Amino acid sequence: MKKRELKIIGLSYSQTQIGSYVIVLSDRKGLRKLPLIIKPNEAQRIAIELEGMKPPRPMTHDIFKSISDAFSIDVQEVFIHSLLEGIFYTKIIVSNGIEYIEIECSLGDAIALSAIFKCPIFTTHDILQSAGIFMNNDGTTPPENDTLNYDDDIDDCDEFDEMLMMIDSEPSRKVSIEDLEKIMNEAISNEEYEIAAEIRDRIQKLKE
Repeated sequence: MKKRELKIIGLSYSQTQIGSYVIVLSDRKGLRKLPLIIKPNEAQRIAIELEGMKPPRPMTHDIFKSISDAFSIDVQEVFIHSLLEGIFYTKIIVSNGIEYIEIECSLGDAIALSAIFKCPIFTTHDILQSAGIFMNNDGTTPPENDTLNYDDDIDDCDEFDEMLMMIDSEPSRKVSIEDLEKIMNEAISNEEYEIAAEIRDRIQKLKE
């Protein structure tokens, strides 16, 4: 099975699924973009990592990282291996330096762990072909001859519209100030005041 490496290019509040977020992954060697829906707590931890912030107190994913470090376990990669009935199935590959173990994991948690452990994200060519969307990083549609390695065209879907708005509004940022504010408000509603304060300080620095 041939793998394709992905990178995170954007995180935004979902306009179609209230209370959720859209994270966009891009094929490192092609023009395919993969928009994925994740939960607020997963988006919160990813945003903190993308913005280079340090949470004031450990979050769930940080506890996993501390336990892994204590036992010399490292997450080697995240693999989005299957897409069934609209659900992406994902596993993390971990190693203790001697053996490798595959562990099934939710999509959002796996991406959050990839950001924390600085490990690559992979998927299959078939998933990119069936669920990916053709788009340049500036939000424009690539010429037809740039898409000859695939069999289908851009899909007209809500995820495409959200991704286009994300790229148009903040082409150089992975997380916009507006979305950081939404994540901050989510932290406040969950009574995570220290995390909200950290995000607030980051927003103020960006505005300056």
